[in-house]
Amino acid sequence: MENYRYLSRTPLVLSLSSLFAPSSAPPPAARPPTPPSYPPPVSAGGPRPILRTSPSNSSAFVCIPQRGVEARGSDSPHLGATAATARPPAPPAAALVARPRRMLGRFPIVLRLPRGILRGSSCRRGLSAMAGGDEEGPLGDFFEYMERLRNYERSGVPRGAGTDSDDGFDLGRMRRLLRRLGDPHAHFPAVHIAGTKGKGSTAAFLSNIMREQGYNVGCYSSPHLLTIRERISVGNDGGPVPVRLLSDLFDQAKEAIDESIESENGALTHFEVFTALSFLLFSRENVDIAIVEAGLGGARDATNVIQSTELAASVITTVGSEHLAALGGSLQSIAIAKSGIIKQGRPVVIGGPFSADIEQIIRDRAFLTQSPVISACDPGIKSITKCVDWDNGKPYQCCDISIKISNDMPLSIELCDVNLQLLGDHQRQNAVTASCTALCLRNLGWDISEASIQAGLEETQLAGRSQILTQEEALVLGLDGASTVLIDGAHTEASAKTLSNMIESIRPEGPLALVVGMANDKAHFAFAEQLLAGSRPDVVLLTEASIAGGASRAMPALLLKEIWMAAARDLGINCVDIGTISGAEAQERIANLAASSSSFAGKPMVMIGCQDDTTPFSCNLIRAASQLILESRGSDDPSPGLVCVTGSLHLVASVLQHLERH
Repeated sequence: MENYRYLSRTPLVLSLSSLFAPSSAPPPAARPPTPPSYPPPVSAGGPRPILRTSPSNSSAFVCIPQRGVEARGSDSPHLGATAATARPPAPPAAALVARPRRMLGRFPIVLRLPRGILRGSSCRRGLSAMAGGDEEGPLGDFFEYMERLRNYERSGVPRGAGTDSDDGFDLGRMRRLLRRLGDPHAHFPAVHIAGTKGKGSTAAFLSNIMREQGYNVGCYSSPHLLTIRERISVGNDGGPVPVRLLSDLFDQAKEAIDESIESENGALTHFEVFTALSFLLFSRENVDIAIVEAGLGGARDATNVIQSTELAASVITTVGSEHLAALGGSLQSIAIAKSGIIKQGRPVVIGGPFSADIEQIIRDRAFLTQSPVISACDPGIKSITKCVDWDNGKPYQCCDISIKISNDMPLSIELCDVNLQLLGDHQRQNAVTASCTALCLRNLGWDISEASIQAGLEETQLAGRSQILTQEEALVLGLDGASTVLIDGAHTEASAKTLSNMIESIRPEGPLALVVGMANDKAHFAFAEQLLAGSRPDVVLLTEASIAGGASRAMPALLLKEIWMAAARDLGINCVDIGTISGAEAQERIANLAASSSSFAGKPMVMIGCQDDTTPFSCNLIRAASQLILESRGSDDPSPGLVCVTGSLHLVASVLQHLERH
């Protein structure tokens, strides 16, 4: 779930006939047989690579798999891969030259309701496409169909399901589904990104870099915040796939999906079907490149059907302890699972930092597959945040990035005064990882300028990640501007630490309130310790929210409060336990507490459990938290407060949904 520069641009409207009919455009002109600097491997039975110029430089060649190979998809009774379909000729080079870098001061980044709330994980322009009218009508049948499929995001992933073992997901059924659809994943080059944290941000950075260069980019990511359409973006717009386009695509693919579900005895999952639809759309839209984010692990993830002949590069951002049971129970088993996306002879970019044993596991896999390794933590890479400043009510960090690597694949770039709208050292590291990947693609023959890299980095935003709400959005929540609202989907120990550091970098002198809700399978105690020790909040409201549309995975507020109280005691923090109150009476009770704030004056922290009786999460708690910290600070303290909503992307999505409705 789920960035970006907003320009006035007429949306591209595609009809059903133009979407699925073979192109009538003449085939592109023959290219000189000059190979790129790092040729891809060619399997005995796979498609032969062809050379194609990038759209903005007719003298630069890109080595990609040939599209429309007759051996692929010809057996599909429904959606053959249009073997004879030729790609339309590239637009004139003058029309696709890299756009000049735009400084942050010129960004129209103050969002306007109702459409501006929704900023998907791969969207940067055309935010109106996210609102897109009522989805229920055109996509009603699609939503109903998908609801009937097994959804592990809602129910939780089985133990060992992400490991390359007998307990792992069956990639065979994904391949059989794609075969019925014409093997669409064989018709475009892809960058495959896995990682415990950072893969969504890295995918967004890289997608924007490629769009800046003028490429037709497909991006697939998960989870989403407000609409499942956020998971797929295609083209220069970068916004969620349009309602009508997804509806038409589903109508065309439904018969093949039905047959596959029947043949697999109903075993196909929600994620597998939607991943297949994304690949089908990328093929139909003739994307120049797809940026594909793995869902869980890597080796047995549904996205890991991309073969070496179609893979431009793999990226592994980080390895952490999330989804331990599903990925084998240890950091080492998680590293093995994620390194499963490395393919024969294809370069792999590793983000990090990693411990020595984890990095060695990844490098051992790369050695076996003869894959060049590019490390974003190479000694030749230097990056620094020079300052954190504000522009139009939004913070940004000004960074310098220097990359000089001369190992498996030489890379070099100097970027000065990069104004990242994604905050924190971890986002700067993600920007470095994306830059290394872009330079890796450039070494393979893709035309990518330094200006496009810098502009793509600067213009990336992600909803629900270090997002400061605008004054207009705060007014919708009932705040009068006395408190700043930060929403961030952090839900692991590592992400809590980075959030704590970010809060310290932007926090005003005034008080801090945390509003926290989490899934029941997270490391709650470690998460609490990081935020309590680092940010030292004045008020903590523990609540609950639906996870992936259901309550089965929500952590009860009462239990969550007990864990946070224990963490506070371990840290030696003196706090007042107000107890647990229901969502219906929370506003009134907290207002009374605020009015009698002298009862806990001098205490460093107030902790309250809010058992939420409503679905989704009640945004009244944000107003209540703001009221508590402002009333308790004293009339002689004019400093504004900060309210941070965190613990789950699903909780953050509830806030965005409230803003969108109002």
